[in-house]
Amino acid sequence: MRTLPSRRIALAALLGAALAPAMAQTQDEFGRAGLQGAGSTFVHPLAARWVREYRHHLAGGIAHATPNAGLDDDMNGAALDYEPVGSLAGMARLRAGAVDFALSEVPLSSAELRRQRLVQFPIVLGSIAVAANLPGLRGELRLSGPVLADIYLGRIQRWNDAAIRALNPQLALPDAAIAVVGRSDGSGTTYTLTHYLAGQSADWRAKAGADAQVRWPVGRGVRGSSGMAEALRRTPNALGYLDAVQARQAGLTVVALRNAAGAFVAPSAAAAAEAAQSARWDAARDFDQVLVDSPGVASYPVVATVFGLMRDNLRSGRQQRTLAFFDWALVEGRLAAEQLGYVPLPVAVIGTVRETLAARAAPL
Repeated sequence: MRTLPSRRIALAALLGAALAPAMAQTQDEFGRAGLQGAGSTFVHPLAARWVREYRHHLAGGIAHATPNAGLDDDMNGAALDYEPVGSLAGMARLRAGAVDFALSEVPLSSAELRRQRLVQFPIVLGSIAVAANLPGLRGELRLSGPVLADIYLGRIQRWNDAAIRALNPQLALPDAAIAVVGRSDGSGTTYTLTHYLAGQSADWRAKAGADAQVRWPVGRGVRGSSGMAEALRRTPNALGYLDAVQARQAGLTVVALRNAAGAFVAPSAAAAAEAAQSARWDAARDFDQVLVDSPGVASYPVVATVFGLMRDNLRSGRQQRTLAFFDWALVEGRLAAEQLGYVPLPVAVIGTVRETLAARAAPL
């Protein structure tokens, strides 16, 4: 694993010095010590692990018994809670002042961030898997963007349709109806997938569009990544989408999608990292970036960027405590991200994010 350049150490010291007084606080304007976050279900497995490891870090590396093992268990007055309610719901809670930060795969424009008085920055990447429940299937299932769009448009309704068979001549596909599943809540996973579909199909773009919440032409809707995983797991011949981490944990068939170079690539950390090589992470544009159909033979075509969102008064004590968590996650949380199958940001991008946040949080 690559280490951060030594020139970044000074940044960590600067940010740490700015945050130290706030970290010592035990109460705040909300009347509670714990930091509160909400949003993306896509990144929940990693967020849950970061929460546990950050508490351990704040406790000086001493493991404390947590009988209920909940994310809101207190540790030395430094509780940290994250609720996976979906990207749009998390952003709504942040705007309402109910949480300290939100996590989302829906990037906001610079104009929208200024209007809402928010700060946005990337924290991690991950593949969005198109997943199926096809009992007894042997071999890699392949789909192209146009075929996937036609499935979600209701034009392709059976697994042994000629268009699917043409992409999978080696497979014994069942003569069974495709049980299509989509997300009914406001989802960053949906936002990224529908941007991919809109780029692959003019009909999809015209009829459904690309957004965090769309009206699915066919199929049933479920809430959250865990709801998607459960629906797919319980429904033979179902097709849906969710983060690759939870798709594999559920034992689902993960689809290899055709990328911009014409290669069929399954979701993986390596394929997502390859897609990220072409990204232009511009701090001046608030890191607004959607990684769909990136160039490269080894690139996976549907990669989500998870963004952290905070209110823009970064010099307040509570906001600086939140920044301390994100600074830890960007650097010390890289290993956890890799172990779970997510993709840490490139080292140079981490440096840019930390520099940007440190500059905005520095005393006037």
